[in-house]
Order: sequence, then C-alpha cells, then structure tokens
Amino acid sequence: MFPKSITLRLFLSECLVLIAFFTLVVLTFDYVVIEGFANDRLQTFISGFEKDVKEAVAQSNETTKFKMPEYFREGRFGDAAADVYGFVSYEQKEIWRSPSVDKNLPHIKPPDDLSRDQAFFLKDDSKSKRRYVLHKRLMLKNADNQDSDYTLTVSEGELFASTQLDKLNESLTQSMTLLGLALLVVRFLVLHAGLKPLRSIVSDLEAIDEGKKERLSGHYPTELQGIVSNLNAFITHERVRLERHRHHLADLAHSLKTPLAILRGCTENFNDQKDTVNEQITRMDEIITYQLQRASVKVEHTVIKHIDVCTVIDKIHASLSKVYLDKNIQFDITIPDHCFVYCEEGDVYEIVGNLMDNACKWCNQRVKVSIELNPRKDRRNYSLLLHIEDDGAGIPVGQFNQILKRGTRVDENIHGHGIGVSVVNEIINLLGGKLDGGKSKVLGGMDWRIYLP
Repeated sequence: MFPKSITLRLFLSECLVLIAFFTLVVLTFDYVVIEGFANDRLQTFISGFEKDVKEAVAQSNETTKFKMPEYFREGRFGDAAADVYGFVSYEQKEIWRSPSVDKNLPHIKPPDDLSRDQAFFLKDDSKSKRRYVLHKRLMLKNADNQDSDYTLTVSEGELFASTQLDKLNESLTQSMTLLGLALLVVRFLVLHAGLKPLRSIVSDLEAIDEGKKERLSGHYPTELQGIVSNLNAFITHERVRLERHRHHLADLAHSLKTPLAILRGCTENFNDQKDTVNEQITRMDEIITYQLQRASVKVEHTVIKHIDVCTVIDKIHASLSKVYLDKNIQFDITIPDHCFVYCEEGDVYEIVGNLMDNACKWCNQRVKVSIELNPRKDRRNYSLLLHIEDDGAGIPVGQFNQILKRGTRVDENIHGHGIGVSVVNEIINLLGGKLDGGKSKVLGGMDWRIYLP
C-alpha cells in the first residue's frame, strides 16, 4: 500500500527505478563487457604474435621450412599453464601451434571467407571449455619475396577474463551501490525542494484558516497557478457569501428596531393600539421575508466558474433596452467578443445590472459601456476594467464616498444611486476588485470604473 505522502511515493518510485537499473547493469555487464575485454586482450596478443610470424616467414622459402623463433614476444605461448594458444595456418592448413597447446587439442580452424588483413573475433562454445578466439589473415613475403597466405589464430580460455570480470563486478557493485545511495539522497533533496510550493500552499491555507492571511499570495510555480487561482476564487466566493449573510442579518436587525420600539410603546395601552400593533407585526414580517430572500438562506452551494462578462453585458443591454424603451436611450457598447472572470455569475449580474440600470435612470439619452483588458491600478494588475458612463447630471461633488456607504436605513425602493451602489461596492471589494467613479470625459455624466481581478 502506497504512503499518503507524495514525497515518499515519488521517492519509493525513484528507488525502484534505480534498483532495477543498477541490477540490470550488473547482470548485463558479463555479456556486454567481457567479450570486449577478451577481444582487446587477444588483439594485444596477436600484435606481438604477428611480428614473430613475419620474421619466421621472411626466413623461409621452398627449401627452408617455416620455423618460429625460440622465444616469443608473448611469453605465455610457451607456458602450458597459461591457457593461451597460438596457431599458424598456411593455405587453411595448420603448420604451427604454440607449445602451450595440448597435443590432443584439435586445430581451431579459421573461417574460409576471411578477407585479407581482416580480424575475426568469436566465442567458441563447441568444446567443454569455453574459449575466446581471434583469427587474422595476412599476406606475407618469404625469403624469395613471394606472397604467401597465412592465417594467425590466438585463443584464450575464459578463466582469466572471468577472474578479471569478477573483480570488475565486485568493484562495479560497490561503486553502483555508493552511486545509487548518492543519487537517492540527491533525488530526495530534489523532490523535497520541488514539492516545497505545495507545502507553502498548505501553510498559507492554514494561515488563512487562522485569519493571518486573506488569500494565497506567495510566489508559486507556473504549474500551480491554476490551482492557486481557483483556491483564491473559492476563498473569495465563500468570504463574499459570509459577508453578505452578516450584512443581511445586520440589516434585518436594524430594520426591526423601529417596529419593535413602536410595539414597546403600545404595550402600555394595548387595547387602543391593536391596529398599530397589527400593522407593525405585518411590517416586521415583510422585512424578515425580504431580508431572508436577499440572504439566500436556502442551503445551497453555488458553483463558481469562468463567467463571460461580455455575454452578461449583452443580456442586460437587451433587457434594459426594453425597460427604458420610452427614453429611447442610445447605447454605445464597446466590448470584445469574450472576456472571462472567475466568480459567481450572480455577482456579475448584480454589479453590471445595478450600475447599468442606474446609468439608464439618470442619463439624458446616452449610455456607454466599454472594457479595457489587463489594466493596472494602484500597483496591481487586474483582468479587466469595465466603464459604465452616462450623459446625466452625475453625482454631486463631495457625495461620491457617501453613496458607497451602507445607510442607516435599508430601503432599496428609492430610485437613484442608493443602497444598490453600496451593495455593488461590497461585492467588488470582496471579490478583490475596486470600484471607482468620477465624471465622464466623453459624455459628461457619471463614469463608473469597475476593476475585476
């Protein structure tokens, strides 16, 4: 069963891969290295052997028989215990064998198709004892300056190569073990460092849970930016819902103060105040119903996703065109085909709908809606800047900050820039954006500027 830790999972996987790799290297070392080692060794033998044969051929002719020197450059050809053999063939017939060769050992016949000056290495398994063999064909001149076709053969048993291989395998096993341990340590450190951003996210989430931070604001790798953005959007969304509930409960409590005060005054002479009591009870019931509807008390988790602001603007534009048909408003909608933000769809409708509706209420005849992508405000980058402008009278000087505050009395039935703008401002702030306003340079009325992350 795999551990829960991603670091340990990856580390164990690395261990299995390295163990499999090093085991494969050690097991295949015999087959890959030993033949190359034996070939190189026989090449060394045959180079000295070739010089001995050339001297012997140079002194031979039709009358003088081929005779090898008494002492060989490779001394082991004269040692029977050396397990190193040498043969000389003339026109495919053996004419000499080294003293180290057992007399009963059959001649190691060279291949018939061996080209001139070509060397041919092979592993001979035909006998009870495995041997490595190297043939080389030469054209040599005798004492009469005649070319003669000779084939040189050197052979060695596998004992020496196997002994050397065992030593190499022992050294290889030790070095591979040390290298593997070093690599595992390095890989563990690399994995630990590579997964540090995930641990940072966990720490930041704990800090958010403890109230020390408001959002994930660290420097995270590109691969984690999508997760970070989604988590921030989710955190913001939940904070928006919580703040809304708090505000609605505060509004509810504030709204009930006046009816309760009236009821308290009616208790002294209840019989004469029945109508007033019933009226205030009805009013309180209406307030409670209204506030609960605003707070969306129904247990429901709204799914947040990428919302196309341009689509929302088009739908609200179509609706307001019908609502304010009598005013014959000229809309100037300058927006791209698509522009996405990550938040709740209802928030976008409430922000855009509220401000566009106010623009239509207060305009004389023209309303302009435009979008700027990737703006920068107060040393911060945003996804978009939404302009909603009108040619009305605008907000009186000095009253802009007042309309952004929640009033002491909740009454959204008043037309104009009232509680709706304060709600919009709260939503934008909770989403991590910014609401700004001023005089429109183009139309001369109000210019709402909404920065959304």
